[in-house]
Amino acid sequence: MFGWLKKRKDHQGANGRFRHGNDHLIELRQVFKIYETAAGPFKALKGVDLQIDYGEFVAVIGKSGSGKSTLINMLTGIDRPTSGEVLVGDTAVHTLNEGQIAVWRGRNVGVIFQFFQLLPTLTAIENVMLPMDFCDVYALSEREKRAMSLLEQVEMGQHAYKLPSALSGGEQQRVAIARAMANDPPILVADEPTGNLDSRTAGAVLELFERLVAQGKTILMVTHDRDLSKRAGRIITLADGEILEETTGDRRPETADTLKQTPSVPTSSFSSLESDILAEKSTQPSRTSAEDHHA
Repeated sequence: MFGWLKKRKDHQGANGRFRHGNDHLIELRQVFKIYETAAGPFKALKGVDLQIDYGEFVAVIGKSGSGKSTLINMLTGIDRPTSGEVLVGDTAVHTLNEGQIAVWRGRNVGVIFQFFQLLPTLTAIENVMLPMDFCDVYALSEREKRAMSLLEQVEMGQHAYKLPSALSGGEQQRVAIARAMANDPPILVADEPTGNLDSRTAGAVLELFERLVAQGKTILMVTHDRDLSKRAGRIITLADGEILEETTGDRRPETADTLKQTPSVPTSSFSSLESDILAEKSTQPSRTSAEDHHA
């Protein structure tokens, strides 16, 4: 077991620190990301420090090119920093190699994309089952039942056996959210999750996020929409690869308070894999692709 949830109440104390000395569930320490381009070095992130605790709903806003997607990529391990540390619970994400990151991410971070990224030849329920198959965290006999339960949570149970092409944009996004929760990760990361949705559907997606946070999930959402960002508990504004300011959103305090009274979310996504991963020495070279530097 990772033991993160056991530290939930006292992880900020000296006796409750995580393995690498971080007091918060998520910590980015002096993270720089520099891409080499034909025009010269491009600094996508410039010494970013960020802390996020359990049960927080944090929105990251900023103009195109401000570094929002690059920040998300650092947290999820999709890309790695040029320098600095990315700590999530007991894991130093920046030290893991490609294979280790894939396994860690599959079990601990649910990623929600702007363009849904559903496999077109699989039904909704098959798309939700896919992460379970990849990570092998549930018995074969349980996966379809769990996938259906997740689809019902996002009000998509009646569309479980439809292909993505038969679903609207809002419906596909709901399926994508269910898929992100497939392995019961403690963290959900959403990159422009409402970018292709109308305002009514976007509002419904934000309501779903609020319910998940009240159940104990930690959500980091990137968005261009300042009005939607106000639904979060904290708003971080990025500009030119730096945190410009942090402000408080409009999320009601009582929603956060209910977290204290809500039973801990299931811990099935946590396993002894953490010890195995951290016992190995990372040998994978850093990626230098600049494919996301414009984000």
